[in-house]
Amino acid sequence: MSQYSSKSKLHVRIRNFVEWIAPEKKTRDAIKKQSGEIREKIKKKAEEDGLTITDMPYSGSFAKKNGLRRHLQGETTNEGQDIDLAFVVKPDKEIEFEPLIQRFKKYAEQAYPDTKITVTKSSVKMEFTGTKLTYDIVPMFATDDPEKQLLIRNNGDKIKTSVQKHTAFARNRTKETDEVDGIVVFNDCTRLLKWWRSHKEQTTNEIITLPSFLIDLLAAKALDKVEVNTTYAQTIANWFSYLENIVRKRETIWFDDYYRTPKPDNSKPWNVLDPVMPDNNVVKVWSGWQVDELADWLRDAAEIMNRAIVADLQGRDSDSLEQMKLLFGKIFSSHCD
Repeated sequence: MSQYSSKSKLHVRIRNFVEWIAPEKKTRDAIKKQSGEIREKIKKKAEEDGLTITDMPYSGSFAKKNGLRRHLQGETTNEGQDIDLAFVVKPDKEIEFEPLIQRFKKYAEQAYPDTKITVTKSSVKMEFTGTKLTYDIVPMFATDDPEKQLLIRNNGDKIKTSVQKHTAFARNRTKETDEVDGIVVFNDCTRLLKWWRSHKEQTTNEIITLPSFLIDLLAAKALDKVEVNTTYAQTIANWFSYLENIVRKRETIWFDDYYRTPKPDNSKPWNVLDPVMPDNNVVKVWSGWQVDELADWLRDAAEIMNRAIVADLQGRDSDSLEQMKLLFGKIFSSHCD
């Protein structure tokens, strides 16, 4: 399909919508203020308890700048973005994860006694009713490399990771697209995929669920291979088509940002490798039918997007809008003009 004008009605509608789905400035400002306070209070409690905090890097979609605004998804609230506050601890006084995460739960309860606090598989979740913001405190162990950490989950899995490199992985791609002609940038396209994911999960009763990290990696692979067009419509159509093809073929998805040799697990139906740690397959628990279901989702999305483009080119604005409502939900029509 030929490229068309960035002045097209469809491009303008998607541009307006992507501006709306991004977190509001007042929310971003509130997060910066409150997260800074949390970091200082928790660090003080930890150090009073004898722990050594070597670093507190920001992570998650807030740090990557590809999160969504807080919104309703069905009858539940979708926070829209991950606000992860990493605490990198020197493994001296504490060397086991279960006592470590319980320590941080205690620190959070002491610092914020009126806040709902729960433990997840690898974090302490704090839910604030006043600001309506949720934070995940993620304790990690430091390693010999200041840019690598050891994350341990409550099932015993030990994952070497790098908060700094994961954040740079996404932000470097946004910077790259920001320097080419047009307004289409990587983090906004990632937001569109995340919104599509949320709508699709809701309308299919979550027959499969797609973690935000998987969406990040699918978007990154699409960018690396297909790049961005001067319009959101053409870019997203191209991305969906490309991703449907490689997912259908179950091609291994990996990146050469930080390593040169992938390590796929051939016993698994599909491999999507962590861009920092090649032995971490983020879909290792997936069955073959889930891979096929995702491929079907991507095929349907590509077809919808292409129908919207054809309708737009032919001046059938209402038909184009109906297709976008199929893709992103009825809410699209309330925030596209």
